[in-house]
Amino acid sequence: MRIRLGCRLRYHLVKPTPMIALLNVHFSRFGDLERPDYLLTKPSVPLQSYRDAFGNWCTRCVAPAGDFVLGTDGIFRDPGVPDACAPDATEHAVEELPFETLVFLLGSRYCDTDLLSDRAWQMFEHVPPGWNRVQAVCDYVHNAVTFGYEHARSTRTASQTLAEGVGVCRDFTHLAITLCRCLNIPARYCTGYLGDIGMPPPYPPGDFAAWMEVYLGGTWWVFDPRNNERRIGRVLIARGRDAADVPLTQSFGHAELTGFEVWTDEIANATDAERRTEREN
Repeated sequence: MRIRLGCRLRYHLVKPTPMIALLNVHFSRFGDLERPDYLLTKPSVPLQSYRDAFGNWCTRCVAPAGDFVLGTDGIFRDPGVPDACAPDATEHAVEELPFETLVFLLGSRYCDTDLLSDRAWQMFEHVPPGWNRVQAVCDYVHNAVTFGYEHARSTRTASQTLAEGVGVCRDFTHLAITLCRCLNIPARYCTGYLGDIGMPPPYPPGDFAAWMEVYLGGTWWVFDPRNNERRIGRVLIARGRDAADVPLTQSFGHAELTGFEVWTDEIANATDAERRTEREN
């Protein structure tokens, strides 16, 4: 399967403002890019790239005053199969976990494990450990929280999501991650592309998505409490403890977002992608 993916973010700035962007496909899937999703800006400015503490590819720049655009546009090759599933994957005792997974057992900015630990064990202690327990967490979060863009709030924590019963995909993910960590299951936050490939219409406007990866049976597995099903065409951009570690853009000064476009479109051949490029230009 060939997927055209990318984004275009428009800002208005009153003065030159430093920015950091995490908008490129994760290095673990860079080899699947048929056409690299280079980060471009309008107007053009010098860019510097580096890897953060989690290995994510970051780009920094100083955006000039006025209108400023950040964008990517690549072609990605994907196997075209749903997220992997391993119902027999087992949990690890904490003392047996690899050192690098331990940070994903701890509380973080949006994953307030100290407030939800007792609740997590009350709800899931008697669920068989391993894959079934994580799936039970996802089932619970999926049913307990109502999705809606009107509910978006950048400061909402996992415990607040549980109390309010509303949120967007990042809130579903933060709550599921927190419950898993309370149960001594390492869980990390992921952000990336997830279009509507394989799903019935109508399709909502394009957007980035959040999901989690959970450590079971010696490897990391994708779980998606927002959609709560195995999906096709999921493309990772960045991983971290929670959304605070992987903001798609971070501005060090006021930056008004004036436009937001994301696309994740299956293409039959190169001509399809070229036609769209021509229309947009």
